[in-house]
Amino acid sequence: MSWDYPDPRPGWRGEFDRFMGPGATQAELALELGFALLGGAAMLVSALTSFSQWSIIQLGVAVLLACDIAGGVVTNATTSAKRWYHRAGRGTRPQLQFVALHVVHLIVVAGLFRSGDWFYAAVFSIYLLLAAFSLLRTPLYLQRPLALGLTGVAIVMGLCVFSPTPGLEWFIPLLFLKLLVSHLLREEPYSPEA
Repeated sequence: MSWDYPDPRPGWRGEFDRFMGPGATQAELALELGFALLGGAAMLVSALTSFSQWSIIQLGVAVLLACDIAGGVVTNATTSAKRWYHRAGRGTRPQLQFVALHVVHLIVVAGLFRSGDWFYAAVFSIYLLLAAFSLLRTPLYLQRPLALGLTGVAIVMGLCVFSPTPGLEWFIPLLFLKLLVSHLLREEPYSPEA
């Protein structure tokens, strides 16, 4: 286990490092890219076979969401991402900002796939931000069970309180898994030799 990470590379590779975590192994990159592509491909096939009434914009956005979220579940759980996003001196504010950026996902889904269901967007946005804030204020040893519990509540809300979004039934479960479980949890960054 090591919290040491290399400096981000110069140029566009450095921007990539700052997003994915510097020092990612080839295996990590393969998993990240593989699941992003798998998510996008599965969404494309599903949409083309079951949701032919979607516009080209809806289809493109759905595929991008699937790539981002499926890839993000995996990327945020990697050792390189854990070392980078939970490095010494990085407080809760950047963590909350990362989560808050994903409110855009909820707004887009509400607008493009739920006929402007802004109540859906508001409820899940508020819940996501409150869950993230609560999680970051919880002692480390309780964060994992709390993250899973809060994700479970989001899944139940997405299935029982609101009707699932047709074609995007996976959206709420994977979004909360990506943010609360994969991204926010500070876990041991094991080295490939472990």
